Amino acid sequence: MLPLPPDLIKRYTAFIEQRGVLPWQQRYYLKWLRYYLDFCHKWKHVVTRRDSLAGFMDKLQDKQQPPDLRKQACHAITLYYEMESRRRDKGFRYRFPQNPSASPVRRSPLEDGTPGTVVTAEPGKPRKAAINNKGADWRGVFTDLEGAVRMRNYSPKTLKAYTGWTRKLQAHVRSKDPALVTADDVKDFLSWLAVEQKVSASSQNQAFNALLFLFRNVFGREFGKVDGIVRAKRRPSIPVVLSRKEIDRILVRMKDPHRLILSLMYGCGLRISECLSLRVQNFNFDMRILTIHDGKGRKDRTVPLPEALMDRLQRQLGLVRALHEQDLRNGYDGVFLYGQLAKKYKNAARELIWQWFFPARELTHVPETGEYRRYHVHETSVQKVLRTAVRKAGVPKRVTPHTFRHSFASHLLQANYDIRTIQELLGHSDVRTTMIYTHTVKSTTIKEAKSPLDL
Repeated sequence: MLPLPPDLIKRYTAFIEQRGVLPWQQRYYLKWLRYYLDFCHKWKHVVTRRDSLAGFMDKLQDKQQPPDLRKQACHAITLYYEMESRRRDKGFRYRFPQNPSASPVRRSPLEDGTPGTVVTAEPGKPRKAAINNKGADWRGVFTDLEGAVRMRNYSPKTLKAYTGWTRKLQAHVRSKDPALVTADDVKDFLSWLAVEQKVSASSQNQAFNALLFLFRNVFGREFGKVDGIVRAKRRPSIPVVLSRKEIDRILVRMKDPHRLILSLMYGCGLRISECLSLRVQNFNFDMRILTIHDGKGRKDRTVPLPEALMDRLQRQLGLVRALHEQDLRNGYDGVFLYGQLAKKYKNAARELIWQWFFPARELTHVPETGEYRRYHVHETSVQKVLRTAVRKAGVPKRVTPHTFRHSFASHLLQANYDIRTIQELLGHSDVRTTMIYTHTVKSTTIKEAKSPLDL
């Protein structure tokens, strides 16, 4: 693939920055521009004519590029047209180097899958690629991986997991140049996880999905057909469920806010991340409704508030209001907000409705901006307090915060609630996920077939 002239890179980068393209996105825009110019050069299209874009988009669709990437590519080329339209009066027209084979070509990880590769050749001689078999620099790969994950608005936990598996793959291949990493390396790595490391089936599947994302969106190439992988055996796992007496024995040995957190998890069937990230505006005390925003899978749902917790929840709201007023008097910078909400609504971080319902005791210092913002109670704090309470209560079970969510579903099922209703309350996409709780309670189904006329 032919290189972009340095002056074009400089002009285009400055132009798209003026048009609001974020710094971490600019490398992708340059990639699409390079693909487009190479396409025009190969198929004899005029690079400044907009009808050339249609053929380029068809080419991307033939290569099965995702719709969001095709949209980004279209925007990148449209900005290029806009930039070049200002230079037509000066007679400028982009031209490729006369002898590109004599010039070094450095390819990025997103360009034909040869990151960090330097290709040099003299006129009339075939090119030879100098690629490292080990000890290559993967920093560009991780930068591009982070950009690809953030561009798709995936969660920070997804970014952490994908980065972790990419690092393990890098160590497994001994930092071989990413251009030489193939599907066979992935097969060997996944088999090694199952045979040598004895990871669970879910961990192996997560590794497969992470590396599939890496190949498609960073290396710019497909896995192909992946066969011959030793798969970790998936064992049926029945959730641990507490009885109502055991729950009461554990909760009585805890203090608020941790006691209220776990009570709300049990009373509403919440995940620990959903419970801790609740804000004041999520509670509708008049309608007795709790709204969960951006749950697992970016899904929203509503659940009824337990009547038994109403007084304690009202007291907690009063404590949050008092803490918020104190923070305002001390001139704090507000709470942490999702994504770009802090920029879109500049005063939202200091408003009561955006305050955490279970705020942390201390403010968090942000070194980049020098601000002091408030976070919610951390997960590890709840886990530590729960372990102590379980030990004191003498409950002989492996109890985690998620056990209270399992107990919520099992107890509703035991009370003969419809499985579909429980599915909606838990926020499961598939009822088969909810069906696992049928194994946690004693079956009361009548097995004998009988006519309803005889009941």
